[in-house]
Amino acid sequence: MRISLRKKPAAAAVLAAALTATVLTGCSGGKNEAASSSSASSAGEGYATVKVFKSPLGVGTIPDESNAHVQYVAQKTGVVYQLMTTPPGSDAVEYLNTLIASNELPDILRPLGGVEQTLITQGGALALDDLLPKYAPNVWKNIPQEAWDVVRSASPDGKIYYVPKVFLVPERAPMIRKDWLDKLGLTMPKTTEDYKNVLRAFRDKDPNGNGKKDELPTTGREYGKWMDHLFAMFGVAMWEGNPEWDLYDGKIQYAGVTENMRAAIAYIRDLYKEKLLDNETFLNKGEVWTAKINNNLVGSWYHLPANLPDRFTAIKKSAPDAYVVGMPLPKAEGFDGFVTQKSMGEPEWIIPKKAEAKAPDSLKLLDFFYDKANDDFIRYGIEGLQHEVANGKKVLLPADENRPIGLGMRNLTTEEDMQVRIEQTMPEDMQQMVKDIFKVSTADARRIAGDGLPNTVYEGYPDIQSHKLFQEYLTKIVIGEWPIEKFDEFVDRWNKAGGAEVTKRVQEWYAKVSEKK
Repeated sequence: MRISLRKKPAAAAVLAAALTATVLTGCSGGKNEAASSSSASSAGEGYATVKVFKSPLGVGTIPDESNAHVQYVAQKTGVVYQLMTTPPGSDAVEYLNTLIASNELPDILRPLGGVEQTLITQGGALALDDLLPKYAPNVWKNIPQEAWDVVRSASPDGKIYYVPKVFLVPERAPMIRKDWLDKLGLTMPKTTEDYKNVLRAFRDKDPNGNGKKDELPTTGREYGKWMDHLFAMFGVAMWEGNPEWDLYDGKIQYAGVTENMRAAIAYIRDLYKEKLLDNETFLNKGEVWTAKINNNLVGSWYHLPANLPDRFTAIKKSAPDAYVVGMPLPKAEGFDGFVTQKSMGEPEWIIPKKAEAKAPDSLKLLDFFYDKANDDFIRYGIEGLQHEVANGKKVLLPADENRPIGLGMRNLTTEEDMQVRIEQTMPEDMQQMVKDIFKVSTADARRIAGDGLPNTVYEGYPDIQSHKLFQEYLTKIVIGEWPIEKFDEFVDRWNKAGGAEVTKRVQEWYAKVSEKK
């Protein structure tokens, strides 16, 4: 049945976008496409319209009110979703702050860069404690109580002001080219010295067989991001290149100022000096880093196993026998290594106080995506738009800038969810490979003590929150511009710049959260 929806004139500031229907997508470093909405829809009789802000977004065009995905969701919820995103070329956090300042916020949004705390502290966020059980029962029951407790700890009055992301399996993993190891007669490295020897062989022995010896043993991105495996060996809590908060010497501390970090930086400096770490690491933007992996140049890297199929497909074009496996963390003498896992507490959706009248409709829309009865639709969407049927089986269509994107709002993943999604959304020849990588990462992963830490601990100290001082010292020490002894200067400067005060706040927060465990 087709829903008839009347149009109204376009709202001048509304731009639109969406998240892909499956949570298997992530920070791929690829290009995010945005498009402006040609019109803003008005719901037909009996339907409400909810403006949803999401950034970044997948590749594709913006669905309008005639789109089959929009219509199907409206049939099920009574809500027509209207998508908004950051205008092309704009910074997402700055754009959201502009919307806050101009009082033009959407009805429900994914907060970025601590925007949720701006709304909470200024009284601009709607408390959801009573609304969630009534209008979003699936959200309420499917998100673990522990996650709700973490969310409450992030607000001054102990109320729930946002719906958190919950990811109960490790999202990230160290990966290595098994075909390179096999070709060179190498075994999986067990120690950090073994790993160096493997990287030396990758550098010197032409494992991709093109005769150029242009292989990059391991690599990272600008600001030292996406090389967390090199820190993880030394027990450093890292998340996409930023030090996190975990227990060291019995107290929660910033991993960036620990002896673990000092040892990790010294090791990474050695790798850089020998060109075992891509010497363009601190220059690599996301698309450049991704291209190096896709072009069969990188032997070992750190990223999301769920994003591997796209990379693997690209690698196999020039290396048909390629195979990628999870790399168990090599042992660093004197340190207990682990892969950082953050499972809950990160803000995923928040409703502005200004949009209180629309809150029931916004929550009904959100609840649709958390209702397991809708799993098949959420995973595959509409035939011809998000999937096609081949040999009687639904197969997700690749991203296409000319095809409308379907909205996805659920960000809750269990181990069972991940297994099902791998089986139902990945090519059969890649499924076992990805499952095995998740097994390895799960064995090495540990949820850190600072999981769910609210951004309020950084209030008044934006430079501490941004990790700029850490990034400066990391870069200059690793490339050899500064000696490793400068690390002590960094620790001193960090504490004096507000780190000591932030540490006090973090420890107070952790004590409060620990009481509820």
